[in-house]
Amino acid sequence: MNGIWLAVFGIIVLALGYRYYSKFLAEKIYKLDPNYTTPAHKYKDGVDFVPTNKWVLWGHHFTSVAGAAPILGPAIAVYWGWLPALLWVLLGTVFAAGVHDFGTLVLSVRHKGQSVGTLANTLIGQRAKILFLFIILILVLMVNAVFAWVIANLFITNPSAVLSVFIQIPLAIWIGYTVYKKQGSMLLPSLAALAVMYLTAIVASYVPALQIDLVSYFGGEGSTSLFGASATSMAFFVWIIILMVYVYIASTMPVWKLLQPRDFINSHQLVVGLAILYLGLLFSNPEVTAPVNNGTADTSWFPLLFITIACGAISGFHGLVSSGTSSKQLDKETDARFVGYLGAVGEGALALISIIAVVTFFPTAGDFTNTYSGFAEASGAGLGVFVQGAAQLATGLGIPAQAAATIVSVIVVSFAATTLDSSVRLMRYIISELGTEYNVPALTKTHVATTVAVVSSAALTLIPEGPKGFGSGGYLLWPLFGTSNQLLAGISLLLISVWLKRLGRNYWPAMIPMIFLMFMTLWAMISQVLTDWAPWVEGSDWLLFTFGALIMVFAIWITITAISVLMKEDGGKVEKSN
Repeated sequence: MNGIWLAVFGIIVLALGYRYYSKFLAEKIYKLDPNYTTPAHKYKDGVDFVPTNKWVLWGHHFTSVAGAAPILGPAIAVYWGWLPALLWVLLGTVFAAGVHDFGTLVLSVRHKGQSVGTLANTLIGQRAKILFLFIILILVLMVNAVFAWVIANLFITNPSAVLSVFIQIPLAIWIGYTVYKKQGSMLLPSLAALAVMYLTAIVASYVPALQIDLVSYFGGEGSTSLFGASATSMAFFVWIIILMVYVYIASTMPVWKLLQPRDFINSHQLVVGLAILYLGLLFSNPEVTAPVNNGTADTSWFPLLFITIACGAISGFHGLVSSGTSSKQLDKETDARFVGYLGAVGEGALALISIIAVVTFFPTAGDFTNTYSGFAEASGAGLGVFVQGAAQLATGLGIPAQAAATIVSVIVVSFAATTLDSSVRLMRYIISELGTEYNVPALTKTHVATTVAVVSSAALTLIPEGPKGFGSGGYLLWPLFGTSNQLLAGISLLLISVWLKRLGRNYWPAMIPMIFLMFMTLWAMISQVLTDWAPWVEGSDWLLFTFGALIMVFAIWITITAISVLMKEDGGKVEKSN
């Protein structure tokens, strides 16, 4: 089968979802009001609450949610065959992710730009709010560790991509100053910045002097560096420290100075990257060599598929971005459909091309099977296979393979970095909320809360030892990331359902994907916590067991509380829609 047919089918499904289903949600379910005064205008402060053009905000939202996860999850999940992965990405995007991302954005806008964690207090009670905030805190902590680990490893394996990624930071700051201080256009400067980034990446691919290779600086692979650590371990340590310093600064700056312009550049980068890959697919015309369904898999895809592909089908982290940053920048309520639902569709398109890049990369079915011989092997190889497969698609446009691999690495790192500093900003908000809740004034201070977020994230990334050696935190936490992410999405859909019922509206578009997601995710989490990670089983993992058990208990508690509220005849106290 030709890979082009997978792309055509997938794009048609996603386009129909945005054209018809999102319109139904906007007009009949969420009932968007073009005259509603959004929090960005009502609480405008020039730091977090900033009315923003919908294209720029879409760029921020899209790139914040489209990190490495919609690439990595599908690249692993094709282990079970391309058909289950493809169907979950498409159906999950249209009927779950779009409802969730769009809904949490509108819900937050209608409640003063508050996060979904805070809104749990309004909708289902104070105790649920505290439990939900702790779930979110644990999740964003894991997001920080996972994405920092991914970025550091990509810098180590692709040193030619580093300079291009670093150049983006001063370019974004310059664009922010140009647009917001001089009232200029962001489009042309961002395109120019993207051109500079890609030119730098291409040149660095062929000029070793421009490749920032810390491993070689510390003596090369296999050599021993400071404190008896290997050169690779020291390189990893240095990159994590640099990343944490960066996210500290980035997450405390006003959004217009770095966050928005950098995300706008990355939105173009994502569009350009997707165009290159899809056009490369068209011209290279590759065959799908991966199986439709892997009947010899060592683990069942049911229910693991639905947590392996989180971002790219539905992700609770998207609700944190929608309600944590995007809702504070929405200019008009009617822009929520464009920003929220289309953002989910864009991520679905990224997950789709990730699947295609992997399943068309291998010359034969046997080569695929050798690399994807087991779920553990698929988890370890997925990201690398995507980079190679995407580069192979890009060669269909005449782009040299070496330059293409560097550009793909730049794209992946840029998205992961966007997610990382957005996540740290969100973690700062949550720590501040908990400081207010428990009367710890110091935690409400921006720099104190950010310090706690950054230090704890660095520790979780660096300290655990594992199969990847020093700093295996991100790798070890990946199995729990998908599960907790989906639980968060399920709880957010439950909050949307409660809110819609209180308004007397049809809440089933949110309720149906919530039931499906909570069933699959709780099944997977209970199985993992009690049979895979528990101290009483062979091969136990204290890190995953501790985090997993806490999240599982909190999630079940919140779910029972929310369902009891939802089952009331009137859904609780009826609130006004404004």
